[in-house]
Amino acid sequence: MQPVIRVAAADPRAARKRVSAAARWVLLCLLALVLLTGCSTIKSWFASDLEKTAQDLAADGMDAYENKDYKDAIKAFEQLKDWYPFSKYAPLAELKIADANYKLGNYEEAIYAYENFESLHPRNEAVPYVIYQIGMCHFEQIDTVDRDQTPAREALKTFQRLLRQYPGNVYAIKARTHIDRCYRSLAGHDLYVGKFYFKSGHYRAALYRFKSVVENYPDVGYHLEALDYIRRCRIFMAEEEG
Repeated sequence: MQPVIRVAAADPRAARKRVSAAARWVLLCLLALVLLTGCSTIKSWFASDLEKTAQDLAADGMDAYENKDYKDAIKAFEQLKDWYPFSKYAPLAELKIADANYKLGNYEEAIYAYENFESLHPRNEAVPYVIYQIGMCHFEQIDTVDRDQTPAREALKTFQRLLRQYPGNVYAIKARTHIDRCYRSLAGHDLYVGKFYFKSGHYRAALYRFKSVVENYPDVGYHLEALDYIRRCRIFMAEEEG
């Protein structure tokens, strides 16, 4: 007959104490490891960005910009502005934030940034470029002649200001090539509206628009057509009065 072997029931409280002691031992080992290796690793995890200088952030921003990572460029330059507002790199950050927004098609944000740069640094050598870019932000928004012409008007006004203030600058020369496009859009719009009035029999209103094409804008390809409509409007108006 096999002898009966009796096993004493385990004490749960004792087991918990052993687990707790083991956990404390693991934590102490980890703490010792950190103390031995020093704090450099932790710093690299949590404080690498905080250690960056203005020059570092400028380099990061330029690298991102050159790689066409415009959102990352804006982030780096915004950090530079916030952390080092009086750094010699701050004007660069302000300008490249505007440029990056322009590249992204964020024209209103770009205009704001360019205008802020010009206001803060009116004597900076980049001001002619800044004015040109403000004009380009408006220029890029010019639509077809049947749409609102505010972008064309604002672009024309900005390019003309550039020509007045810096007539010999390379960006003033570049602006001249865009001014004709502004005139074509504005004149084309008046011609379009004039034709609409003409077709609906509102000859006086149509005449006003056709005369605007001839009198307010240089000949960008619409003068002959506008003059013909002026003649026809006057014929119809004379018939109505007769």
